[in-house]
Amino acid sequence: MNLSGRTGILSADRHLSLDALSASSRRAASGFASLGVQQGARVALLLRNDFAFLQATQGAALLGASTVPLNWHLTPEEVAYILVDCGARVLVVHADIFPPAVQAVVARCGVSTIVVRTPPEVRHAYAAAAETTQTAGFPEWDSWLGTFEPWQAGAVPIAGPMFYTSGTTGVPKGVQRAGNVPPEVAQAAQRRTIAAYGLTAVEGQAPPRAVMTGPLYHSAPNAYGMNVLRSGGLLVLQPKFDAGELLALIESHRITHLHMVPTMFVRLLALPAEVRARHDLSSLRCVMHGAAPCPPEVKRQMIEWWGPVIGEYYAMTETGIITVSDSAQWLAHPGTVGRPALGVQIRIDGDDGRPMPPGQAGEICIRSETTDFVSYHRAEAKTQSLRRDGFLCTGDVGYLTDDGSLVINDRKSDMVIAGGVNIYPAEIEAVLLNLPGVKDAAAFGLPDAEMGERVVAAVERSDETLTQADVMTGLRASLASYKLPREIRFDLTLPREDSGKVKKRLLREQWLATGASQS
Repeated sequence: MNLSGRTGILSADRHLSLDALSASSRRAASGFASLGVQQGARVALLLRNDFAFLQATQGAALLGASTVPLNWHLTPEEVAYILVDCGARVLVVHADIFPPAVQAVVARCGVSTIVVRTPPEVRHAYAAAAETTQTAGFPEWDSWLGTFEPWQAGAVPIAGPMFYTSGTTGVPKGVQRAGNVPPEVAQAAQRRTIAAYGLTAVEGQAPPRAVMTGPLYHSAPNAYGMNVLRSGGLLVLQPKFDAGELLALIESHRITHLHMVPTMFVRLLALPAEVRARHDLSSLRCVMHGAAPCPPEVKRQMIEWWGPVIGEYYAMTETGIITVSDSAQWLAHPGTVGRPALGVQIRIDGDDGRPMPPGQAGEICIRSETTDFVSYHRAEAKTQSLRRDGFLCTGDVGYLTDDGSLVINDRKSDMVIAGGVNIYPAEIEAVLLNLPGVKDAAAFGLPDAEMGERVVAAVERSDETLTQADVMTGLRASLASYKLPREIRFDLTLPREDSGKVKKRLLREQWLATGASQS
């Protein structure tokens, strides 16, 4: 089906126009209000990529309430923790991810629940059968919406969604923008986001047409999708990323814009040559990627294939967009993540908190119009630890080049200190991922009685004949001896977030639970 002239939301054969989205969102606002949702309240979303996610988000915003998107990989107890911590009044959930165990914890939390029928294309993507989950007694989303008149009250200040951190240390924390942000500050942040995503309106150019490749429960895809719709464009929902399907969608719907993560590039490049050559991708205008480091060779290959439409940004849920670059800028400065985005100032702080000169690594700290308006929910001490002299501390380590481009070494929490020397796993991973026979890799630190910590690496092979000796030979050609992993294992699976980030805490647990490294 070709909807080249249509706007709104498309999911397989289902289409929701922008007018229908607005009307149904207003009905959602009336429904939420009937359940006690008002300005400052929170509506939790345990949903896959579907119309209901966007309807509920816009409906809550009309009331000045926040949505709290939940990662549907969470356990029932993790869901319960967030529901209680954020004080959710309502939960909107897909039927196929609402089994009795989740129903039990939701009932315990006392949250009003509306169930969304899982559409066929989503059930197919996840081999899920909504019929197996008994949801009798809960209102059904579409029928429930139909019982309310559209909300007519005037606009109220919007706080925006609350996203919970992944909880790599301790319990997850909700990241919330303050609801009293001055209009001029909110507008400046919006301009920066739209510009960084390549969505700025151009006179004479049609609105963007994008495919939502990642889950809407992540902050970046969420913001990207909402901005595509605000621009009057078309948002095609992929229930689950599929590289071959994406190429077909780009061609059939004349897609102009994409938001991606490096793992998606890797899967696209792994497609057979005849599949890659089969589709017309000439409609693409801007393809932005972020969320995780992209191996330079992978990015170079994507630019060669898709042309100079590949851009990159660096951002955090807490800060929003920090840097941005286009293909030309990256090719001139490979390995960087761009220069400061509109309205952003970057400072690199040393261990003593003093600013570092270009070329010297330290903690990346940023300042923008919104720096003072972000906080961690119910975690004042953690919120204060973010700030230093008017700047927000990212927890990432990197340095600025002479021309102001930013290079990221690693997360401060992932940095390994072996014998008093700082080692950045991301540097090791970049080399590993370029070695022949390596499909995926992660480096991290483990306790060491002599050195304090030692670097180890987990490697997934694309060539089963690859040996530890082969890997070490490849690493020695590019890395100083003190950076080399002391152990390498091929028998572990790398757990990744949908954003592409490796869950290193879980990987460490796997390593320690399964004993010594392979011989």
